[in-house]
Order: sequence, then C-alpha cells, then structure tokens
Amino acid sequence: MKIRLLLATLALTVLQSSFQMAGAQSRDSVPAYPPDLGASVRHDAPRPSRLTLGGYGEATYQYNFFSDNFNRYKFPAKYADAKGHGRADLPHAVLMLGYDFGHGWSFGTEVEFEHGGVEAAVEMEADEAGEFEKEVERGGEVALEQFWLQKTFSPKANLRLGHIVVPVGATNNAHLPNQFFGVFRPEGENTLFPCTWHETGISFFGRAGQWRYEVQVIPALNSNMFDKASWANNASASAYEFRSANNLALAARIDNYSLPGLRLSLSGYVGNTFNNDILTYNNSRYADVKGTVFIGAFDFLGHWGDFTLRGNADYGYLGDASAISTFNTGLDNSSNSPYLHTLVGQQVYALGCEAGYTLCKKFTPFVRIDAYNSYIPATTQANSFLWTARRCYAVGLNYQPLPEIVIKGEVGYRDFAQQYNDEPWVAVGITWAAFFKK
Repeated sequence: MKIRLLLATLALTVLQSSFQMAGAQSRDSVPAYPPDLGASVRHDAPRPSRLTLGGYGEATYQYNFFSDNFNRYKFPAKYADAKGHGRADLPHAVLMLGYDFGHGWSFGTEVEFEHGGVEAAVEMEADEAGEFEKEVERGGEVALEQFWLQKTFSPKANLRLGHIVVPVGATNNAHLPNQFFGVFRPEGENTLFPCTWHETGISFFGRAGQWRYEVQVIPALNSNMFDKASWANNASASAYEFRSANNLALAARIDNYSLPGLRLSLSGYVGNTFNNDILTYNNSRYADVKGTVFIGAFDFLGHWGDFTLRGNADYGYLGDASAISTFNTGLDNSSNSPYLHTLVGQQVYALGCEAGYTLCKKFTPFVRIDAYNSYIPATTQANSFLWTARRCYAVGLNYQPLPEIVIKGEVGYRDFAQQYNDEPWVAVGITWAAFFKK
C-alpha cells in the first residue's frame, strides 16, 4: 500500500511540475506519421537514394517482486510472500528494407525477431545410443510484419497492397521504442489488441492540409483465438500456413494536426469473427452467431517545448460473447490444438497517459498510468475473474545520448482488486531506432 501511494504521489508531482515548466510555447509541428518505411518512400519526401535500410531493437531486463506461478490469481493467499523473478529479453529486433522503383511505385518490408527468434537444432545424443533428437533451444518468434507494394498518385492519395500494419490504437500506429517512454510497450493496448497488428490487405491513405486518413480492408479476427486474459491479442494469429479470411473487416484511422504541437486521432475496426477459421460450424445452435467485433480508439500526442504528453482511450465490443464463450470452451482440447479454450469478455477497455519533460536535451523523467480490463462479461455470464481489471503506475527516466538511441529505466506497480496481490517491478532497457540509408 505504501509503495502504491508513493508512486501515485510521484506521478502527480511530475505531471504538475511538467505542466508548469512546459509553458505556452509549442513546437512548430509534429511528425505527420511514424518514421516507418511508408514515410521513407512517400511521394513528397526527399529521396537521396532509392534504397532505404533501417530497423529498431530493444534489449531489456526486468525484476518482478511477485510470483510468476500461473495459479497466483486463483490462490492469491498462497503466493502473497513468494519470491520475485528476473527476466532478460530481446522483445523486438527488426530489420526494414524499402525501395523506390520510380513513377510512384515503391516497396517496403519489415522482418521482426521477437524475444530473440527461434533456435532449434537436431543433435545426436551420445548418451542415448546415438539417437537423433530435436531440441528447441530458445523460444521466440520470427514474423514478416510488413511486405507491400505502394502506388503513390499524390500526397493525398496512396494505395498500398500486401502485408501491412493496422494502425488501430496509439501503439500500433507508433510502436518504435523511441515513440513511448516505458521500457515496454504500453500495457493496456499491448494486452488487449494484436500488437504490432499486421494483416494482408489493401490500404488507401493520404494527407491533405492538417488531416491524414487511412482506410483498410483486411481479414477479420478469429473468435476462436479470443480469451479472457488478453481478449483479441492473439485473434489475428494463425497456426496454419495461411490466414483464414472467410470474413473481411474494415479498419480506419484519421489524424488531425490543426492545433500547434498536437496530434488528435480516431481509429476503429469492425468485422465478423465467428467461423473465420478452418473449422466452421453451421448447426442450428450457432446459426445466428456472427461475433461482430467493434473497436474504437482515441489517442493523442503533444509536444510543447520540452514537454511531451501522450494518451489513449480504447473500447472493444464482441457481439455474441456468451455463445462464443460456450463454443470456445468446447473446442478440440488435444495437446496439438492451437485454440485457447477460455471464456471471452463482451467488452474491454484500455486507458493510458504518459508525460515527460526533457532536461539538457538528453534526460527525460516520465510518469505513466494505465487502466484496463480484458474481461467484462455479457450479462448472462458470471464474472469470477476480477484480476482482469488492472491499474499500472510507472515512473522512470529516458537517457537519449543520440536521436537514434534511448536508454530507459523505470519503477512500476500493478494494482488489482483487494483480494489479489499487487505486482511491483523494476526494469531497464537499451533501445535504438534508425535508418541506415535513406
């Protein structure tokens, strides 16, 4: 309780002093779009070279002063005095490549290694009669996050075809490590939605004056992959060599830069998620189930002098949540099944805000507050999973010796309902994001 009060007091103090020091002056402008490959090869950008090379990466260490046992929410009293645990990780290591073919045509790709990638090997075991044995030496993922062709007609009209990032929410739109203060991506959006969310589809976007827009047609999420702990976080994934696309969805985003130093953004998603898998069911019990998902998000970014303020408010709704919960818990539960087999919330939300003030052009003390819930059930469902509602407080410091490099440190605290154990942590991270050739 004392730690929670101390962090809350520090947060309010930093916010208050930051607003006082920020003053009324603002920067001339805010970047129109995150520095992704799309920005690097856009029609109206200067291009000393047709080839663009870049990337970003993170190396982190976190010590959690709480148990990591999977039963810690089911039997909180049993783990109240449990020892903590440390984790070293490479959350993201990304290489980006782009090329401008000319005549308005360009190409971009992004390959991401999450948590160090996957290391697997086949070895001959001398102490097991020379048998060959396949071993997984490191867990992780390798993902092709972007792979697209783009036709630029003008700054106001661009068509992108292929594997693209879905810019719904603040984090998906700005997920490079120099675009948020914390050691890790903001917890609320990073828990509830695919992050970084990427799909194979069509995007039409552009900028006119103080407005930027984007509209996408993409495969819909898969309701079989929703769960109570992370809602739609895994719902764009596929265990197969292809992505099921029985249903299509619409995603959109609009940004406004009219106010000095401030970007205001709305984004959203709508699509039917049920039967969007290789397993489809047409029996009468589920004849009317569509599993329509609606996501609405508001986020903003402001720079005033050396003061930076970011925030987000997200809401998600899953139609037919009660029927889908019944369906998901009854799916094939064999050891090789890719499904999650849990109840699903009808509604979720995520609120977040972070503020930082830069000193001597290198040091940025910051504070961040998040509140989110991954499982708000339908009225016909009972809710015995109150641990899904969380509040997170963090204070920390960014050191930026060069524009491309940020070294981060933070102290944080995750707060639950009264019957659960709170979860404090400390973390440090070394991050970079740069274009090597542009």
